Amino acid sequence: MKSAFWNKLIERLDKLDSGSVQAQFLRLASERGLLETIFHALREGILMLDAEGRVLYANRGACRLLGMDETTATGQPMKRYIREIEWDRLLRLDETEWARLANREIEITHPEHRFLAMYLAPLENPTDGRPGVVMILRDVTQERHRAAEVVESERLNAILMLAAGVAHEIGNPLNSLAIHLQLMDRDLRKLPAEQVANLRESLDVARGEIQRLDHILAQFLKAIRPSLPNFARHSLPELVAATLQTLDAEIHDRKVVVDVDAPTDLPSAWVDEGQVRQAFFNVIRNALQAMSGGGVLRISFVTLDRLVGVVFQDSGPGIPPEQMTQLFEGFRSTKRTGHGMGLMIVQRIVRDHGGTVLVDSLPAGTRIQLNFPRDDQRIRLLAAPAEPAPEAVP
Repeated sequence: MKSAFWNKLIERLDKLDSGSVQAQFLRLASERGLLETIFHALREGILMLDAEGRVLYANRGACRLLGMDETTATGQPMKRYIREIEWDRLLRLDETEWARLANREIEITHPEHRFLAMYLAPLENPTDGRPGVVMILRDVTQERHRAAEVVESERLNAILMLAAGVAHEIGNPLNSLAIHLQLMDRDLRKLPAEQVANLRESLDVARGEIQRLDHILAQFLKAIRPSLPNFARHSLPELVAATLQTLDAEIHDRKVVVDVDAPTDLPSAWVDEGQVRQAFFNVIRNALQAMSGGGVLRISFVTLDRLVGVVFQDSGPGIPPEQMTQLFEGFRSTKRTGHGMGLMIVQRIVRDHGGTVLVDSLPAGTRIQLNFPRDDQRIRLLAAPAEPAPEAVP
């Protein structure tokens, strides 16, 4: 639809002198330049296509999302960039088909893997009056990732709650067994001394096993119960060293050499000491178990923009490709005796800190990187300005 200004200009064109015509066209050029500046500033992609699906206009956002060259985008067939739509029959669709296509998501792999929300609307081509298409593209890749993380977090919480319930139910019969062992111990005192020795030994073994199971359950419940991190400034190399000290006996028994490379200028992390040490414990323990015949565990540190990370790289057999997508699923383990909770708990701890977990299976071993917020990059609240003291009343 032509603007009222354009209609008036056409009506008066033969009555205007050359100076007035020049002024009006300069005004139009200025308005067009302003609109182009606005369109190029948008992050969304805006395109106009002709009846054959060729590009008549593409802003910088569209060129960035689709990998177009700004200087040669005009005239390019749209099917070069989005192949899943039959552009040549698009404009022949009825209103029902248009409604179905008007708002949808598409997946592209060039110039990089993205998910785009696409909106289409029919538009008359102002140059020849033929039907055309206006397309608006918006990058929703991060939104998809966030939605997937929410679903995964809800699933993780459900599994942890189930595991906590099972552990609690196991604890009840253990308590009952402990009570009955106490009653049996009391009855032993009434028996002759020669009968007591063998029975007491069996009771002591049973009591020791119950105490061991009770301790395992207590540690398990402590590990999976969600709790808010108690943030403080900590040195990640110091937390790694403390964790290695806890596992020193197992490291020695498995004949594993640990090589720690900690830079002196590494930023401090803003973390919960207990939770991070638990995450380190699970990762290091997995690495030790993967190197049953001995090996090398290399631990290094990296500094990122807002994060500081720890890299654990073992010399074990690595992780099969088909199991990479199941690493953080509960009750799935790459080990015969594993319960599959270790890495799931690691992921929960790191996410609760606002960090990230990266896992790579190498030709010789596995590389796990845990990234945590840097203390010097966290958001700090500014102190409120002091209020001026009230003036003394004379």
